[in-house]
Amino acid sequence: MTGIGGVEMGAQAARSRALAVLRIRSRALAVALLPAAAAVILLVGGSTGHLPGGGWDVLRWVVSVLALCVLLAAAGVALVVARSRPAVTPTVTVAEESAPDLYRMVRDLADRLDVPAPSAIALTPDCDSWLEDRTHPAHGPPPAEKHHDDLAGPGGAAHRRSATAPVLVIGSPFLWWMRVGELRAVLAPVVAGTGPSAQPDIAAARRFIRGLDAAVAVASAGGRDPLSRVACAGLGWASRLLLRSCRGHAAEMERGVAAAAAERAQAVDYGLRIVAQEQVGLAYAGWDRLLTRVALPAWRMGRWPSRLDVGVVAALTELSRRDRLAEGFASRLGERPACDLLEEPGVMDEAVSLLAARLFHGGPAETGADWSPVGWEEYPEEVVDRTWRTDAARLHRVLDTLGVRRAAEGTAPGTDGPTLARVLDHLTTPDAASTAPLTAGSDAHAAAETQNGPGTPPADPDAARRPADDPGPSRPPYGDSDASRPPVDGPGVSHPAYDDPDASHPAFVDSDASRPPYDDSDAPRPPVDGPGPSHPAYDDPDASHPAYGDPGASRPPVDDPDAPQPPYGDPGTPHPSYGDHATPVPATPAEDDEDDLADTTARGAALAAGLTAQLAREEAEARPAGARAPSSAPGPAAGPDAALWDDRALPLLPLQPPRTGREILTAHITAMVCCAAMDTAGAAPALDWLDGPSLLFDGARAADLAPSVLSLVETGDPGPLRAWMTELGIRPEKPVRLV
Repeated sequence: MTGIGGVEMGAQAARSRALAVLRIRSRALAVALLPAAAAVILLVGGSTGHLPGGGWDVLRWVVSVLALCVLLAAAGVALVVARSRPAVTPTVTVAEESAPDLYRMVRDLADRLDVPAPSAIALTPDCDSWLEDRTHPAHGPPPAEKHHDDLAGPGGAAHRRSATAPVLVIGSPFLWWMRVGELRAVLAPVVAGTGPSAQPDIAAARRFIRGLDAAVAVASAGGRDPLSRVACAGLGWASRLLLRSCRGHAAEMERGVAAAAAERAQAVDYGLRIVAQEQVGLAYAGWDRLLTRVALPAWRMGRWPSRLDVGVVAALTELSRRDRLAEGFASRLGERPACDLLEEPGVMDEAVSLLAARLFHGGPAETGADWSPVGWEEYPEEVVDRTWRTDAARLHRVLDTLGVRRAAEGTAPGTDGPTLARVLDHLTTPDAASTAPLTAGSDAHAAAETQNGPGTPPADPDAARRPADDPGPSRPPYGDSDASRPPVDGPGVSHPAYDDPDASHPAFVDSDASRPPYDDSDAPRPPVDGPGPSHPAYDDPDASHPAYGDPGASRPPVDDPDAPQPPYGDPGTPHPSYGDHATPVPATPAEDDEDDLADTTARGAALAAGLTAQLAREEAEARPAGARAPSSAPGPAAGPDAALWDDRALPLLPLQPPRTGREILTAHITAMVCCAAMDTAGAAPALDWLDGPSLLFDGARAADLAPSVLSLVETGDPGPLRAWMTELGIRPEKPVRLV
């Protein structure tokens, strides 16, 4: 199937499937009208005397009432399907005044393909491109096209057709990494999809499918009264039934549209498109790495990098330098980049960067004291250094809560500042509590009696360092922030959590939720299944869009009608959490942490639980301050299309699941080691474009730190970490500067 014949065959196949979808709609209408037709027959038969008798009168009343109810229900469903707001991808609209060269290139491409030009162009923080229909009344009128006379030509037919054409959505990393010729080759099959989109039957079928999908989302919204819930249940049942009936035909229709668009685009830069497809996969790899390793730490600190697309170029250039397989990609940088098609690429990059922070992290819509942009040149000091020192300060606050004394072994007298030695000594004190999992009180007594004899309590980890006349401090009540605690700088202070094996540990976790001991293998736990569903466009770099010519939405509504995704920003439908949604009793994060910390030491597990609870409290306190209402004032020219989607359910697409207790503990210990390296050995924070925050010694990146920290966390062995610090001249007994 090649050439014009292939295009026609693909278009005909798509049109036949579109007609099948429309026939299903007609059948549904016929079923809704069937009781009304029966009622009309009975009424006419009674009025003409052909159906006399009391039985016929009762039947006429029953059928008439039934017909009226069915008609009302069908009218309600049809009204919701027609008026519901379809899903729209959050984007940044590119005005023609801000990118005339880009619009000119797209129109020239549409002329070469002999298809209608897209009505507008928008950017999205994703490595994908597609067509999206925004002509629904809920999305507002399409942008006015006052300067398209050269495209419309004589008469108004072409002008009216272009006004209803779909919007071309382009992934912003493509504009900064690809060259102009590569971008044109990649966009050719996407723009070619506007031809089938203009076909009336295909357009009508797509509107019907999008309306059903939006109706299912409306029916799934919560927070309604009982009567509304009953009505929504009926609406959802009818919409899902129709979606199941249309699923196969709609999928085949989109395949036909994609095949026709691909065949038509072969006449434009076919050889260059093969090379450009390699850049698509490379751009996706760099974009994913930049978001998860570089941008995410900054977002957690309340800073959003304002030049993410520039960072993609830097990350991929660094990859080209490191990887021999990618050496040829750097030679392309001498050609004209596609971002030159924009009048102000910096403004667009900033708008897309803010949108990415909102979509992937849930940040506010406007900058403020706790949500401000940061440049790449400021990243090491403003993000890396602050992140490490903030984590180190949190680590010591939790140690204070646990009653761990500040003066560790080997420190000078009177030194009570935050030191790395305090952390190392706490995690590696050689007693039974630090080398075995945390157990119940009876198990601890049994272990002590086996080792020391009957009636011997567990050993005090600080007994060797306590004077003979010091009986040790009394235990403060856990969780009582106002209770007096033993001094933290004295030599005779022991850890209260490990002196009494019968004591429970409610302070290690949130006081509002109880949990069993970490090694309680008899405690029932719900099964933890897979990682759950994810967004295909962000998780699979090889996953293509459902159809190049699909103007419907970024997600196909026909794949699973029983569990449709709500439209972006639906306030009544929360974003699905990580995990198996089909599990009746999903596992809680606390239970997942127990499994994750099963192989760590007892003190490590307790410290990880305290850090997790502290982080949860800080996030809960910061959430009201960060949740700002959208501003009623008009935004800048280059900003997210806030009017098209509701942002009350952010983040829409979280990058990663919540960190486990072991990951949190490892990150905090690593931060403490880096702070000690900066304050005692002259190290410096730095930004690695592929790995995020990094530590530099004499201009070279420090290596082999992660395995040493993991050895301390998992087994309580500080040997590898101490050897690593000794080699680099890091002094753990020296106090560090915190924030």
